[in-house]
Amino acid sequence: MDWTEQELQAIVDEHALVLFMKGTPNEPQCGFSNRAAQVLQQLGEPFAAVNILTDPRAIPSVCNWADFPTMPQVYVHGELIGGSDIALEMLQDGSLREMFDAGRDSN
Repeated sequence: MDWTEQELQAIVDEHALVLFMKGTPNEPQCGFSNRAAQVLQQLGEPFAAVNILTDPRAIPSVCNWADFPTMPQVYVHGELIGGSDIALEMLQDGSLREMFDAGRDSN
Protein backbone atom coordinates (compact mmCIF):
# COMPACT_ATOMS: atom_id res chain seq x y z
CA MET A 1 0.00 0.00 0.00
CA ASP A 2 1.24 3.46 -0.88
CA TRP A 3 -0.55 5.14 2.04
CA THR A 4 -1.71 8.14 0.02
CA GLU A 5 -4.44 10.39 1.36
CA GLN A 6 -6.79 9.10 -1.33
CA GLU A 7 -6.13 5.47 -0.41
CA LEU A 8 -6.58 6.12 3.29
CA GLN A 9 -9.81 7.98 2.63
CA ALA A 10 -11.01 5.12 0.42
CA ILE A 11 -10.46 2.67 3.29
CA VAL A 12 -12.56 4.66 5.76
CA ASP A 13 -15.20 5.35 3.10
CA GLU A 14 -15.48 1.68 2.18
CA HIS A 15 -15.95 0.31 5.70
CA ALA A 16 -18.34 1.39 8.45
CA LEU A 17 -15.72 0.57 11.09
CA VAL A 18 -11.98 0.85 10.55
CA LEU A 19 -9.15 0.20 12.96
CA PHE A 20 -5.65 1.30 12.04
CA MET A 21 -3.60 -0.79 14.45
CA LYS A 22 -0.25 -2.31 15.23
CA GLY A 23 -0.64 -5.93 14.21
CA THR A 24 -3.93 -7.68 13.58
CA PRO A 25 -6.93 -8.42 15.81
CA ASN A 26 -5.70 -12.01 16.19
CA GLU A 27 -2.07 -10.96 16.70
CA PRO A 28 -1.97 -7.42 18.10
CA GLN A 29 1.50 -5.94 18.52
CA CYS A 30 0.66 -3.52 21.35
CA GLY A 31 -1.76 -3.38 24.25
CA PHE A 32 -3.62 -0.33 22.96
CA SER A 33 -4.22 -1.97 19.59
CA ASN A 34 -5.38 -5.11 21.39
CA ARG A 35 -7.83 -3.09 23.47
CA ALA A 36 -9.21 -1.26 20.43
CA ALA A 37 -9.70 -4.53 18.56
CA GLN A 38 -11.48 -6.04 21.58
CA VAL A 39 -13.78 -3.01 21.79
CA LEU A 40 -14.79 -3.37 18.15
CA GLN A 41 -15.22 -7.13 18.56
CA GLN A 42 -17.50 -6.49 21.54
CA LEU A 43 -19.54 -4.08 19.42
CA GLY A 44 -20.31 -7.13 17.30
CA GLU A 45 -20.11 -5.47 13.89
CA PRO A 46 -17.67 -6.31 11.09
CA PHE A 47 -14.67 -4.01 10.91
CA ALA A 48 -11.63 -3.51 8.75
CA ALA A 49 -8.31 -3.81 10.56
CA VAL A 50 -5.31 -2.22 8.85
CA ASN A 51 -1.90 -3.34 10.13
CA ILE A 52 0.23 -0.19 10.05
CA LEU A 53 3.38 -2.19 10.81
CA THR A 54 3.49 -3.63 7.28
CA ASP A 55 5.25 -0.53 5.94
CA PRO A 56 7.53 1.94 7.77
CA ARG A 57 5.76 4.83 6.00
CA ALA A 58 2.35 3.85 7.35
CA ILE A 59 2.41 5.34 10.85
CA PRO A 60 3.52 8.84 9.80
CA SER A 61 1.22 8.73 6.77
CA VAL A 62 -1.85 7.80 8.81
CA CYS A 63 -1.03 10.17 11.67
CA ASN A 64 -0.47 13.11 9.32
CA TRP A 65 -3.59 12.36 7.29
CA ALA A 66 -5.76 12.07 10.41
CA ASP A 67 -4.05 14.90 12.30
CA PHE A 68 -4.00 12.49 15.25
CA PRO A 69 -0.59 11.67 16.76
CA THR A 70 -1.01 8.12 18.02
CA MET A 71 -2.04 4.59 17.11
CA PRO A 72 -4.42 2.86 17.12
CA GLN A 73 -7.06 4.96 15.40
CA VAL A 74 -10.74 4.00 15.26
CA TYR A 75 -13.09 5.32 12.57
CA VAL A 76 -16.87 5.04 12.61
CA HIS A 77 -18.62 5.84 9.32
CA GLY A 78 -15.57 7.78 8.15
CA GLU A 79 -15.16 9.82 11.33
CA LEU A 80 -12.13 9.47 13.56
CA ILE A 81 -13.27 8.92 17.11
CA GLY A 82 -9.79 8.46 18.59
CA GLY A 83 -7.80 5.66 20.11
CA SER A 84 -8.47 2.70 22.36
CA ASP A 85 -9.31 4.68 25.51
CA ILE A 86 -11.96 6.75 23.76
CA ALA A 87 -13.37 3.71 21.95
CA LEU A 88 -13.62 1.79 25.24
CA GLU A 89 -15.31 4.72 26.98
CA MET A 90 -17.77 5.06 24.11
CA LEU A 91 -18.52 1.33 24.17
CA GLN A 92 -19.17 1.44 27.90
CA ASP A 93 -21.47 4.47 27.80
CA GLY A 94 -23.34 3.24 24.72
CA SER A 95 -22.36 6.13 22.47
CA LEU A 96 -20.29 3.90 20.16
CA ARG A 97 -23.37 1.79 19.40
CA GLU A 98 -25.47 4.94 18.95
CA MET A 99 -22.93 6.47 16.56
CA PHE A 100 -22.64 3.27 14.57
CA ASP A 101 -26.41 2.78 14.33
CA ALA A 102 -27.04 6.43 13.42
CA GLY A 103 -24.52 6.24 10.58
CA ARG A 104 -25.96 2.98 9.33
CA ASP A 105 -29.49 4.42 9.38
CA SER A 106 -28.42 7.49 7.39
CA ASN A 107 -26.95 5.41 4.55
